[in-house]
Amino acid sequence: MSILFTGSNGFLGKNVIPHLSKDDKLYSLDLYNANFNCNLSNQIPDFKDVEFNVVFHAAGKAHTIPKNLEEEKLFFDINENGTKNLCLALEKNKVPDTFIFISTVAVYGLSVGENISENFPLHGETPYAKSKINAEFFLKNWCEKNNVKLVILRPSLISGENPPGNLGDMINGIKSGKYLNIGKGNAKKSVFFVNDFAYIINNVSRISAGVYNVCDSHHPTFLELSEKISNLLGKSKPISIPFFVAKLLAFIGDFLGDKAPINTLKLSKITKSLTFSNDKIRKELEWEPSDVLNNFKF
Repeated sequence: MSILFTGSNGFLGKNVIPHLSKDDKLYSLDLYNANFNCNLSNQIPDFKDVEFNVVFHAAGKAHTIPKNLEEEKLFFDINENGTKNLCLALEKNKVPDTFIFISTVAVYGLSVGENISENFPLHGETPYAKSKINAEFFLKNWCEKNNVKLVILRPSLISGENPPGNLGDMINGIKSGKYLNIGKGNAKKSVFFVNDFAYIINNVSRISAGVYNVCDSHHPTFLELSEKISNLLGKSKPISIPFFVAKLLAFIGDFLGDKAPINTLKLSKITKSLTFSNDKIRKELEWEPSDVLNNFKF
């Protein structure tokens, strides 16, 4: 296959590209150090008559909380308009056979729940979630119009080397000795091993067009994750504090801003279970995603 990988310098690109089939021809797109250097938020790339069988669209903005309207707009510029500009460029050249879009489970807008399937309504209200929802709807119409097979992947937390977001925060907290488990640490979270994206790309011909949650089947607890990271770092297991103490610290953190190690939002995320069903992609590919705890690295 000829594959276009957008966001090639990011977390996904650095972890996934080395595991793609060596028989495929890979083209990269990013702001710099790529086959196509382009800012998709405000530029339409020129693919110079290169044709792609598969587009893996991982370029996007995530893992930050906007402080103002200008920062909120960036999510839509990059995630929504960037997707539209990419499609305009493909139209000018030749549309691919398959378009794989990296969305997010944030589109469901949930902070608690178990075994959520792809049929759950899209209630996401954050700029991140809304921009991904808009991009999904645009791509569904664009792919139908251009007869392109669309595979939307909605990953949960993603683990791998140098993970961003909450997992990265947990690793840094344990490194510095500042991470604390709350209560029994038994809230479960769905996590996906980043290298498994390569398996999906290499086998995309075996799945139908549609939307797929991607995560492992174990759904580890915060206690399991923190103990695994501590073991890998050679650190003592994090101590646990009672929930009422954490609630007080979170209340104080709401007034301290970004410098606070915990606030009410973070407290909710790490004390409530939120898991997603991966049954659909497991059945289609007759495949079991990697167990995150057995493959955890950073």
